[in-house]
This record gives sequence, structure tokens and C-alpha cells, in this order.
Amino acid sequence: MSRYTPYLLVAPFFLVFGAFGVFPLLYTAWVSTHHWHLIAGDGGFTGLTNYRDLLADPLFYNALGNTLSIFLLATIPQLALALGIASLLRRRGAAWQVLVLVPNVVPVVAVALVFGQLLGRDYGMVNFLLGRVGVGPVAWQADTWAAHLGVATMVMWRWTGYTALLYLAAMRAVPRELYEAAELDGAGGWQRFRAVTLPGIRPTLLFTAIASAIGGVQLFTEPQLFDGSGLAGAGGSDRQFQTVAMYLYEVGFSRFNAGYAAAMTWLLFLLCATFAITATTIARRIVRR
Repeated sequence: MSRYTPYLLVAPFFLVFGAFGVFPLLYTAWVSTHHWHLIAGDGGFTGLTNYRDLLADPLFYNALGNTLSIFLLATIPQLALALGIASLLRRRGAAWQVLVLVPNVVPVVAVALVFGQLLGRDYGMVNFLLGRVGVGPVAWQADTWAAHLGVATMVMWRWTGYTALLYLAAMRAVPRELYEAAELDGAGGWQRFRAVTLPGIRPTLLFTAIASAIGGVQLFTEPQLFDGSGLAGAGGSDRQFQTVAMYLYEVGFSRFNAGYAAAMTWLLFLLCATFAITATTIARRIVRR
């Protein structure tokens, strides 16, 4: 066997990664320094003008605030519910595991249609139930916080079961001897969960925290389908739930300002990295405590 054989075996991966990963990343950085119209093409070098304009753009900060709000409303309850569901599934059969995965495999368009009916202002089931307890109808798409909660609920519905199965697989990999030793020491169920389960599934906790952070920053499909106006990337009549990814889509494919959209893409990349690092730090501290 030649000494170059290992390099030849891994070469296809690096070729594909370079063509579909590195090159688009570098090309986007180059486009972001130009006044680039999506149809007309390159309009000349502008340096860091697109970045400077973006950092002074109030619509970008509105989208960033919406993204952060929806991310927190969706991710924290999702991870907590997933932990609880995984703990319950340890004592259940495979049928229950398949059941909790159903929301993840249902097409997101179908999920949006169902939630659109449930959260309808005049004839929605949720407002009907709220009215039964004396609460007035909520404008789920018009009110900012209600819209954030509605989108976050859609995200939780889709991903809680999937995350729970990840936690379940990690829990089953924790040695049973640790639980038996803790039980002999007099530890109760909650103490065993804190002292054995959480440290045992720490890598999975970190992975789900990072994946949720990256997915939360790039949130597009759920809020876009939640928007009843039909405008691509609008995020409501007053941009009340427009995320960064939706604003990027609007700039790039409605205004055709590819240079500005490319600059936003790079800032979105930095946001993903920042959110992932922050989520990892918080998850590590929670596990240690």
C-alpha cells in the first residue's frame, strides 16, 4: 500500500467540502464587498460599505431582536421538555418512541396549516378555549409577543420529540451500575437524575444546545409559513416576527441586493458562532451544577 493511499481515500470529502463549503463561503465574502445586483451583476467594489450600512440598519436590529426572542421562547422549554419526555420514555416501549417522533416527520407546511387554524383570531381553537375562561381573543399574528410565542410553539412541536430521542439514547448508554450505586447510597429519583443522568448525557446536552442555537439563528420556515400576508420574508404587517434569515431573504430575493445580503450572511455566520458558544457555556454550567 502506498503512503499516499490514505490521502486518496479522504480526498473526495475535501473536494466536495471545498466545492460546496469553502468556495461559497469565500465567494460570499467577496460579493459582500461589492454593490452586487442579483440580476444586473457586479456594480463595483464598495469595500466595507455594506457592513457599515447593515450595522446602522434598524430593520436588521428589529430582525435580530425577534430572532433572539423566538429562540429563547422555543429552545429553553424545548430542551427541558425533551429531558422530561426522555426520562418517561425509558420506562416505555418502542411504540411511544415512534409516537414522539411523529411531529418531526410531518411536513412543516402541514404543521403551519394546523397551527394557523388553532391560532386563528376569530375562529381559532386556542382563542375559543381562552374565551371560555374569560380571556379576550388574542391577535396571534398581529401582536409581537403573541406572534413570537406562536412561532416558538411551532418550533417546539417539531423538535421536542426528536431531541427527546437523542437524550433517551444517551441515557441508555449511562452504565446501570452508577444508578445502582447511587440507589444504595440512598439517593432518590431526582438525586439520581442530577448526579448520574445529567453528567452522563453531558455530550448530548452540549450537542443539542449547539444545534438549537444554530437552528434558532437561521429560523426561517416556521415564521414564513406563520405569516398570513403571503409576502416573502415580511414577517408580519409590521415586521413583528421577521427573523434575520427572513430579512436576508427579503433583501436578496425581493430587493435583489446580493451584496447587502452577502454581508448579512457573514454576520449571520458570526451570530451562529456566538450563539453556539453561549449555549455551550450555559449548558456546561448547568450540567456542572
